[in-house]
Amino acid sequence: MRKIVRYKFDPANPPPLTEVQKAEIAALKARSEDDVDTSDIPELSEEFWQSAVRNPYFKPIKQQLTLRLDSDLVAWFKRRTPDGRGYQSAINKALREYVAKQDRKAG
Repeated sequence: MRKIVRYKFDPANPPPLTEVQKAEIAALKARSEDDVDTSDIPELSEEFWQSAVRNPYFKPIKQQLTLRLDSDLVAWFKRRTPDGRGYQSAINKALREYVAKQDRKAG
């Protein structure tokens, strides 16, 4: 019978790299772009990127913080979510949309 081994990994605090890993990264950095064989990877067209979508399974790491918002603003978000739940996620989504719009403006 095989024993299951579980590891915990905190992406915000990864373990230090080993000497072998550091050497491998250094070797990869030293390679030129011409040394990389991309013959089995098709070029991606502009059309591909126009219809690309974000990975639906991507979950960014959240950072807990204290943020002071006007009470009427919080009440507005709470009114637009079922039972007042999820209003923080709604605020996060609104901020993300705002940032994306500003990035598009900046070009």
